Amino acid sequence: MSLPVGLFHLRSIHVAALAALGAGSFALALLAMPLNAQEDALPDPVDIPAADLEQTAGDVQGDLDMVRGEINLGADRIEAIRAEIEALDGDATQLGVELTAAAQRVDLADTDIRQIEERLQALFAEEQMVRSRLDGHDRSISNLLASLQRISVSPPPAMIVDPADALGAARAALLLGAVLPQLQQKADTVTEDLNALLALKQTALEEADRLNANLMTLNEERLRIATIIEARQRGLEWLNEDLLREQAEAQALADRATSLEQLIESLDTRIAAVTAADEATRAANAGETIPTLDPETLALAFADTARTEPAVPIAAARGYLTAPVRGAPVTTYGAADGFGGTAKGLTVSTQEDAMIVAPADGWVVYTGPFLNYGQIVILNAGQDYLLVLAGLDTVSVERGAFVQMGTSVGTMGEAPGDEADSGGSGPALYIELREGGVPIDPEGWWAARTEQQESGTS
Repeated sequence: MSLPVGLFHLRSIHVAALAALGAGSFALALLAMPLNAQEDALPDPVDIPAADLEQTAGDVQGDLDMVRGEINLGADRIEAIRAEIEALDGDATQLGVELTAAAQRVDLADTDIRQIEERLQALFAEEQMVRSRLDGHDRSISNLLASLQRISVSPPPAMIVDPADALGAARAALLLGAVLPQLQQKADTVTEDLNALLALKQTALEEADRLNANLMTLNEERLRIATIIEARQRGLEWLNEDLLREQAEAQALADRATSLEQLIESLDTRIAAVTAADEATRAANAGETIPTLDPETLALAFADTARTEPAVPIAAARGYLTAPVRGAPVTTYGAADGFGGTAKGLTVSTQEDAMIVAPADGWVVYTGPFLNYGQIVILNAGQDYLLVLAGLDTVSVERGAFVQMGTSVGTMGEAPGDEADSGGSGPALYIELREGGVPIDPEGWWAARTEQQESGTS
């Protein structure tokens, strides 16, 4: 099959506009995300457009630096909380000792007060006995003492003495003189005892008041210490809760830092892959030797779903291209075509209504019917490479559109193509690869097939 198709590079205005609009959009979207959304989920490096990789890597590095700063601050807070807990533990121990000592002093004060109370009871009883003895004296002694007291204060004049009973008066005076000192002494003794008893009672009452005041002070001290201990215990509980919370936050920050580091590593890998792919494209466009790209670099380059031009030069992707359809080969490149010539491509039998995908990145330069080959699609893969797919029943792409490798371009029909000569009843797809307008063998350009693909199933 020979198709007179000229090479051209068609880039529509709307495609270019969309590409310009999309540049930097992911980085802006990441910055516009709420903080909690950024913390909950990190972007998949594969979903980031190649044009936004460096900007995104810078944003992620800034986020990582901020997280590391928070980790350092969190570590300082944890150490401060631990130091405070240790200090409170030491204070609580000392306060416990002081509380025990205060309790012991309270117990001693209680004992002293009980002893004083017992002494006061004995004094009260003794006072009662003294008062009873005083009350038991004859009234006459009291009257006599009163009279003597009055006489001693105001002696009667001698003229009131009865001259006829001068002897009786003398005897009475002698009797009073003998009795008076004894009664006075007895009264003085009782008075001294009573005064001493009152002084002792007063001393006991004062001591009891002092002990009561001390006891109140000790109880207040014990209550104060107990209150401080309880407050510090609550403080310890709060600090322990703070410590657990800080440790959980520190672990979450550490996990996020790890995720950010992994993301940066993945972004750096993608940036390196994109850079290598761009260098290969530049070399290919300049006619220079195309550097070899490893499978990982190719996979990362093709993972950019936002690309609007080939991820890598098609020559660099040899052995990595996607077969447009999985099926059994009917004819191969260079085989006799049954018309006295050789096949310029290969033919693959397919199932009815099988989906046909773009074997490589490229721009659609032609779609439509051609002679008796059914619908065809021609892709410009860049660097003077064309891919021709013929025998389709329907086409799902438009001229000028850029299609990515693996994107559907149409479907097969029910009848085999005439050119295929498949020898079967199923449809067949004709595949031709051209370099500089010259057909070349497409075998060896496709990615290795799995056992399931080799069996002819899709």
